[in-house]
Amino acid sequence: MREPMEEVRKIAVLRPNAVGDFVFALPALHALKHRYPEAEIVLLGKAWHADFLRGRPGPVDRVAVLPAIPGVGAPPDADFDDQAVGRFIEATREERFDIALQMFGAGHYSNPFLLRLGARLSAGARAGNAPALDRWVPYCEPNNRRLALLEIAGLVDAWPGPLPSPELALTGADRLDAARALPPLPDERLAVLQPGATDPRRCWPAQRFAALGDWLVAQGMQVAVNGSAGEAGLVDAVIGQMRHPAIALAGSLSLGGLCGLLARATLVVSNDTGPLHLALALGVPSVGIFWLTNLVEGMPLRQSGLRAALSLRTRCPVCGQDNVGTRCPHDDSFVADVSLEQVQHLAWSLLLQPRTYQ
Repeated sequence: MREPMEEVRKIAVLRPNAVGDFVFALPALHALKHRYPEAEIVLLGKAWHADFLRGRPGPVDRVAVLPAIPGVGAPPDADFDDQAVGRFIEATREERFDIALQMFGAGHYSNPFLLRLGARLSAGARAGNAPALDRWVPYCEPNNRRLALLEIAGLVDAWPGPLPSPELALTGADRLDAARALPPLPDERLAVLQPGATDPRRCWPAQRFAALGDWLVAQGMQVAVNGSAGEAGLVDAVIGQMRHPAIALAGSLSLGGLCGLLARATLVVSNDTGPLHLALALGVPSVGIFWLTNLVEGMPLRQSGLRAALSLRTRCPVCGQDNVGTRCPHDDSFVADVSLEQVQHLAWSLLLQPRTYQ
C-alpha cells in the first residue's frame, strides 16, 4: 500500500490514440475525477480529442494536443519537429503537474517522454527494459484494456467509484449533427450497422450484414449503415445486397454526430471498432462481432448491454498461420465463422430486453 497523494491540483494523462482506445480509458478517467474532484485532468492526446471533448461534460477538463512524437502517438520512424516537441515539453513542465500517468503502451517510447514532463509523481505500465516510472505495473497482453488502465489509475489511489450511466456524455451539438444527417422519425426504431473496422480481419462479411439488415427491416426496424468516408464502398456493398431499402451514412457524420445517432438507436450491430465502443459507453444495446483476444481486450465493465458473437479461429483461412502472437500478410476475415443465425439470436435477445438507461 502506498500513501495517497495530497494537494493534487493537476493530473496529466498520456493517451494519444484512437476512438475505441479513448473509450477504454473512460473508467480510469472517471476514477481519477472521483478520487481527485478538485484536480484539473488534462489529456495529452490528439487533435481529434480536443475537437470531440471541447464543451463535453466528463472527467477530462482539457486536452493538450501533442506534436508528432515518434512512438508516442506517431509511428516510431515518423518525421518530427524537434523544436515543436521541445516547446511542448517546456510548456508542460511550466504547468507543474502533480501526477503524470502513462496510459499508452508498454513504455519503451512513452515512459522516457513522460519522465521529461517533470511531474511530481509519474506512474504507468512498463514492459521489459522500458524505463521505470515512480510507480509502475507490468505491461502484459492480451488483457482487458479498461481493467489494465484502472490498475494504472490505482497506482495513484484512484480506484473505481460510481461509474456514470452512461459513461460518455451526449451534447446538444451531437443531437443536432445527427438530425442533420438523418432527421428523426416519430416512434423511431433505428438499427445502426457498422460493417467496417481498421483491421479487415475483424470484418464480418458484407453479405451477412446485408442479410441481417433485411431481417431487421422485417422486425419493423429502420436500418442505417454507417462508415467513414473511406468505407463508402463497403457501405454501398452492404446496402446493394439488401432486398429492402436502408440509409447509407458513410462520411455523413462528425464523431459527435455519430454519438448523437447512436444514442437514438434501438440496436447497434458492429464489428469490433470505435463506434461499437462509443455505443456501449452511451448505453446503447449492441451486438459486437469479435475475434478471440479482441473480446478479452474490449469487454466493457457493464456487460448487460453487450451481446458478443465470438469467432474462435486462430489460423489464417488462406495460409494456415496462427495469428494469435504474430500476423500473417493476409487480410481475410477471421470472424466469418460467426453465423447469421447467431447474430440474429443475439440481436433478438436485446430487442426483447428493456433499455435500462437513456
